[in-house]
Amino acid sequence: MTEEALWTTFINACLINNFVLAYFLGICPFLGVSGKMETATRMGVAVIFVMLVASASAFGIHHLLVAIDAPYLQLISFIAVIASTVQLVEMFIKKVSPTLFRALGIFLPLITTNCAILALALFQTNKGYGLVQSLVYALGAGVGFTLALVLLAGIRERLELVELPDIVRGTAITLAIAGILSVSFMGFAGLTG
Repeated sequence: MTEEALWTTFINACLINNFVLAYFLGICPFLGVSGKMETATRMGVAVIFVMLVASASAFGIHHLLVAIDAPYLQLISFIAVIASTVQLVEMFIKKVSPTLFRALGIFLPLITTNCAILALALFQTNKGYGLVQSLVYALGAGVGFTLALVLLAGIRERLELVELPDIVRGTAITLAIAGILSVSFMGFAGLTG
């Protein structure tokens, strides 16, 4: 495996096939936590951590289950690992930053059911990535997820300073911006050749 392949894997997961803006996975925290830049950034860091742990765990679980001829247990095993990791992150954030814990609210435990995390484990397994490539893929997916959150949060914060017609305030303008961001990320499609 070359360094270029790892770079391509990272760019592919981060920009070209962004989990939020291309695959439309993880939309709940994308729309729910993107109201403030600080909250979006911290949620993104939590998702990156969970994706890295889930990726490494999924790699090991996949190889273990293939070795014992029980690949049918993959999905439930992935879900158990993701739920455990999120619980650890939740306890850590509650201990270190109670303010952030309250700001993230219900969206922190929702990382457990975030389809982007489970999709990461399934995608990397289906693509047959090695451990290093899986971790690079997870890092790229996490950075892409964070990028999408921060972009939307920055735009939403700016929109608070603008007078908008009542008909487009709130959810309507947020969904319109999310759609425009999604279309704009389609421009990265030819980036890696």
